[in-house]
Amino acid sequence: MTSVPDPTPNAVGEQQRRPTLTPRELEILRLWLRSESKTVAASDLGISLGTINTHLIRIRAKYAAAGRPVADKSGLLIRALQDGLVSLAEL
Repeated sequence: MTSVPDPTPNAVGEQQRRPTLTPRELEILRLWLRSESKTVAASDLGISLGTINTHLIRIRAKYAAAGRPVADKSGLLIRALQDGLVSLAEL
């Protein structure tokens, strides 16, 4: 009989590298991932495009500090899905 390696160590390692986002950062990230653009997300939230950009810069910086840098929207989508911050059903 062949044994299957325990996936828990990898899951724990990934969990430790997940950045802690504020509730507002999560709100903005989720809305932006569902929106056509940053401009649409800003309008929906009633905030400026600059505020959206500031939050996204901070989110990217947190991922980079955790050793999981992202460069664009698709990268943030992948990380958010991996970390359980969004689901495909939400999108």
